[in-house]
This record gives sequence, C-alpha cells and structure tokens, in this order.
Amino acid sequence: MPKRSKAETKHTIEQILIEAQKQILEMGYDVMSYSSLSEATGISRTGISHHFPHKSDFLTQLEPKFASLLMEHLDFSCRDALRTSWLRALESPTFSGIVKLFFSICGSSQLDSAQYKTLGSLNDKASAELGEHGPSMIDTLLGRSAVLLFSQKQSAV
Repeated sequence: MPKRSKAETKHTIEQILIEAQKQILEMGYDVMSYSSLSEATGISRTGISHHFPHKSDFLTQLEPKFASLLMEHLDFSCRDALRTSWLRALESPTFSGIVKLFFSICGSSQLDSAQYKTLGSLNDKASAELGEHGPSMIDTLLGRSAVLLFSQKQSAV
C-alpha cells in the first residue's frame, strides 16, 4: 500500500475532527465513540485511533474551536450585555453543547477538568473586558446555565 501524502493525512484528520465536533455537541462526549465516528466518516476505527489514540485527544484538538464558538455568542461590553448574550446563547445548540460538555467533564472520573481550558479562556476574556468582576460573572452564568440545562433535561423526561 502506498504511503499517504501529508495533504491526505491532514484531510483525514480534519474530517475526523469535524465529525467529532458534531457528535460531541449533538450527542455528548460520553456518547461519541470511535465506532460512531467510523460509521459517520467511513474511516476505520483503527485509522481514527491512529490519529487520536485517546478519546481526550479530540478535546485537546477541538478546544480552541470550542473557545471561539463560545466567544462569538457573547457581548463583553458590560455585565448586563454579557448576561443577556449568555442567556440568549443558551438557546443555541452549539453554545449549550459546549457548556454541557464542561459539565460532563466536571462529572467524569476519566477526565481532568483542568485539561478543559475553554472556560479558562472565557474567564480571561471576561477579566480583561470587565475587570475583577468578570470571572465571578462567568461563575454566576455557569451556575444559571446548570439550572436551566438541568430543568430542560428534566422536562424532556
């Protein structure tokens, strides 16, 4: 079998990451698997695990994208704008999927939530834009998100 070019390898990795992001945000990190990725991409589980030996490798690679997706929904011009934009953003499947991912990681014994730096980036941005009250605002909004997302899950049951 001829060796794959760097371009082909890069394309394969990108294809896997696109599908991993989709599945993480739609189904959840715990549900996404090498099998579900293989089925969706047509790439063998062995091929996927060659590029991503550990499931947490997907989070490492997707983290900058998740941080960017969170930030694009938020208005950091003042605390009220941040609160309003955050609560509105929770209606977005992408935004709420990333927040749910954070809660999923916090509750997982397999992952170290310190590895999930997306919310640290959010705290840094809030601190830079809103001063010392920024990070506490993020904490408050995360707590509010937990209540809202949990109540949505309960009403769906």
